[in-house]
Amino acid sequence: MESWNIDRNWTLFLDRDGVINRRIVGGYVTRWDEFEFLPGVPEALKILAKRFGRIIVVSNQQGIGKGLMSEADLALIHNSMLRQIEGFRGRIDLVLHSPHLKSDGSPMRKPGIGMAIEAKRVFPEIDFRRSLMAGDSESDLLFGRNAGMKTVLICDDPGTEDALDGLFDISFRDLYSFAVAIK
Repeated sequence: MESWNIDRNWTLFLDRDGVINRRIVGGYVTRWDEFEFLPGVPEALKILAKRFGRIIVVSNQQGIGKGLMSEADLALIHNSMLRQIEGFRGRIDLVLHSPHLKSDGSPMRKPGIGMAIEAKRVFPEIDFRRSLMAGDSESDLLFGRNAGMKTVLICDDPGTEDALDGLFDISFRDLYSFAVAIK
């Protein structure tokens, strides 16, 4: 990572479920009271806010497409998440999501790069060659690769790491370990 020369000209793209908050296996975070930050995430976001010029969350949220929650429900979750992060002196500059079902084939849904293109529309200074995508799934890593970013696997499961080998440049067990490594 030293050779990447990460500075404030870089953008960090983050997945949400499984990276920022605890993933509900086989389900979806549909209300704020189901949202639980993973250990070390608030501290990590405080560190990362000093390192990266932009921090953008990109999240597939097909729970909306399945009718399990509404856009308003998701907005309440994200607004609460942002308030909490700001309270810890962290920062997220933009939260993007795809409400589409996987079967829709929407380019907005990761691994499609629609959310990356939207982020660049909002922040034209974003350079994907100076961007990192940190995520815990194949679609996250492919999103980063498809957009020309460096990819970081956030995962503490060696089996997952082996299964995704070749899709990531470096891996860390959690977001805090990543933040401390590039501090």
